[in-house]
Amino acid sequence: MKRILGIAILATLMACNQAEKKSTENTDSLQQDSSLVSNITIKDEKKSNILKQYIDLKNALVSSDADAAQKSATVLETSLANYEGCEPTAEIAAKIASTSDLVTQRKNFTVLSADVIALLKNTDIEAGTIYVQHCPMANKGDGGDWLSTEKEIRNPYYGNEMLECGRVAEEINGK
Repeated sequence: MKRILGIAILATLMACNQAEKKSTENTDSLQQDSSLVSNITIKDEKKSNILKQYIDLKNALVSSDADAAQKSATVLETSLANYEGCEPTAEIAAKIASTSDLVTQRKNFTVLSADVIALLKNTDIEAGTIYVQHCPMANKGDGGDWLSTEKEIRNPYYGNEMLECGRVAEEINGK
């Protein structure tokens, strides 16, 4: 009996250590995604800032951090409001900033992403690649897209539940 109890405790400790290791790997990947924004050169500085702030919001959702998502969405809202034609998109960012409910934030992120993707598809990227990624299971099976500065999938719609669910749907390349 003692032997079985000892094995159970050991297995639990090993599982906990693996979870901590995986969590560290996810954090490293998110930091890498943020740093890769600097490898992308967009001619329009306002669009470049929008992309950086959008990536910060996406990373907060990947980490399932509603507070960080609120803060990132607030900053993004200001940048979008100051970009002519993006006022409706700024309102969506404001909706994300106004709630601490991850489900609501992620639902609004779908609409926000569609608008930001459209904005960046029609921009002069001087260097680097922006990836349009897609999760077919997001939004109750309707699917959802998002932008990333790396090819590796880090799903903002499910976070750690389904971190790698998705595929690269398109690449927006520098000219």
